[in-house]
Amino acid sequence: MSDSLHPEIPAIDESVLAQMQVVASLPKVQKGLQIAQDQAERAMVEQVELCEIASPTFHEETRAKEIARRMKEYGLTDVTMDGIGNVVGVRKGKGNGPVLVIDAHMDTVFPHGIDVTVRREGDTYYAPGIGDNTSGCRALLQLVRCFNESGVETEGDVLFVGTVGEEGNGDIRGAKFMVNGDRQVDGYIAIDSFSEGVVVNGGVGCHRWRVNIAGPGGHSFVDFSQVPSAIHAMCHAGHLIGHLAPPSEPYTTFNIGTIKGGTSVNTIAPNCEVDIDIRSIANEELLKLEAQIFEALDAGVAEENKRWGITNSDKMVKLTKTQIGDRPAGARGGDCPVIQCALSAQKILGIELTQYGPSATDANAPISKNIPAACLGSGGISEKYHTVDEYFIDKDSFKGPQLVFLAACTLVGVEGQKPLLPIKK
Repeated sequence: MSDSLHPEIPAIDESVLAQMQVVASLPKVQKGLQIAQDQAERAMVEQVELCEIASPTFHEETRAKEIARRMKEYGLTDVTMDGIGNVVGVRKGKGNGPVLVIDAHMDTVFPHGIDVTVRREGDTYYAPGIGDNTSGCRALLQLVRCFNESGVETEGDVLFVGTVGEEGNGDIRGAKFMVNGDRQVDGYIAIDSFSEGVVVNGGVGCHRWRVNIAGPGGHSFVDFSQVPSAIHAMCHAGHLIGHLAPPSEPYTTFNIGTIKGGTSVNTIAPNCEVDIDIRSIANEELLKLEAQIFEALDAGVAEENKRWGITNSDKMVKLTKTQIGDRPAGARGGDCPVIQCALSAQKILGIELTQYGPSATDANAPISKNIPAACLGSGGISEKYHTVDEYFIDKDSFKGPQLVFLAACTLVGVEGQKPLLPIKK
């Protein structure tokens, strides 16, 4: 039984598989695949070195400069920093094919000051950020070497991109910038810290709001019943929100993640602030739940003012809302060329499909623009990501770059083979 979180796995188009088998047999493509395997140890050294460059969301510039330097070292001559801070390395094709973006986000959830020194025990590496998404950055740079050292000639252009702001309140701003219409983008592969068996076909939509309730405040004894409490108003609203019942299909959720406010135990609170996270597979349900939450917030404020009979506007508590996150939802059908190429590449390389469904990744941005896209795994095993106990197991990590390399070659066309990725009109 399929649902929005666990959609039915599409059948592989035999014509796509047949063309990819031809591509996979080409000597230069074979060489590129072998390079990924031969350089697995070198790539892990690179993953460690990049991990030890702190890269908090909104402060990715140091890691970005190092990734740009390495892209140039590995043979890309057109490497720039775009207007939002993404590193963009262009590998030109013959000029008559589609443009494919391959990205990996450079930021981590950890602030400056967290020790990111990597400790190794056998095939396991311990450090905050070692998996998410330094693993993706490792795969991205390995792909540059696979393309350049194999000498494979593509019909279309390939853009290798280290994006900023994928995590948290970064709000996938780097990926959004890539598909804002300023440049031609016909297809998109995001690489994140999943195993090579994962294919992300859709984007979980996420709206985040910072809500503040503010009023005059007062003394808890002297001013009791004379002024409303911002905290009490938020409690009224929170009670109503807590009893909302979003649908399980399409899967839709809400969460009040933080709450702060007040001045002291004997002060009627002049302010209260919460951060609210709203998610859904479907934009329609996301917006519907968002409207219900806004109604609950308005009702909580109205109830607190009414409770004490406050009619003077200067004495009322009032509500303000600030959006701090906007990740669009969406999904690509099973006939999407990027998904078909990912599934075909897994079959040819003997990789088991272990997970197929939506997630919240850089791929949300192109998917929402109806650009053929998916998020694929970097290879290896990432565990306890977003915690200081994060670790990465180097188990066949070269298979991630192999998978993306073979899919990309088929999408943009190589060595005279027709690209499977259509050019967006």
